[in-house]
Amino acid sequence: MTIRVINKSNNSLPAYETLHAAGMDLRANLEAPVLLKPLERKLIPTGLYIELPEGFEAQIRPRSGLAYKHGISIVNAPGTIDADYRGEIGVLLVNLSDQVFDVNPGERIAQMVVARHEKVEWQQVEELSETGRGAGGYGHTGK
Repeated sequence: MTIRVINKSNNSLPAYETLHAAGMDLRANLEAPVLLKPLERKLIPTGLYIELPEGFEAQIRPRSGLAYKHGISIVNAPGTIDADYRGEIGVLLVNLSDQVFDVNPGERIAQMVVARHEKVEWQQVEELSETGRGAGGYGHTGK
C-alpha cells in the first residue's frame, strides 16, 4: 500500500523497526526539548500530513518502551486519524510517572498502525442471538 505524505520535519518518514512490526514509529518534530511534568499532557507535533485511502484509518498508539521505562502514554490511546483528515499528525502524550520527562527533538514518541475498517449500517432488532458468554461482562470469567 502506498500512502501520500508531506513531511515538514527534519525527521525520517515513519518506519517499521523490525521485519514483522505492525506499527511504524512516529518522531517528535521539535526545535528544543519539551518538558513533560508528572500527570501533565502535551500535544507533540510530528510534522507529518497524510492522505489515507478511503476505508483506512491510522491508529496512534503508545510505544511500549516509553510506557514501561518512563510511564509515558497517549491520553486518547489509540488515537484515530481518519481518511479525510489532512492536518498535521499530533501525539497527545501524558506523563503517568512521578518523574519529569524530556521529549527530545526526533525522539520516537508513538507508533502508527494503518488498518482497514468497515462502514456499519445498523439493523435495529428486539433481541440478539444467544452465545455461551451471553451478557457476562467485566470479570465474569474469574479472578
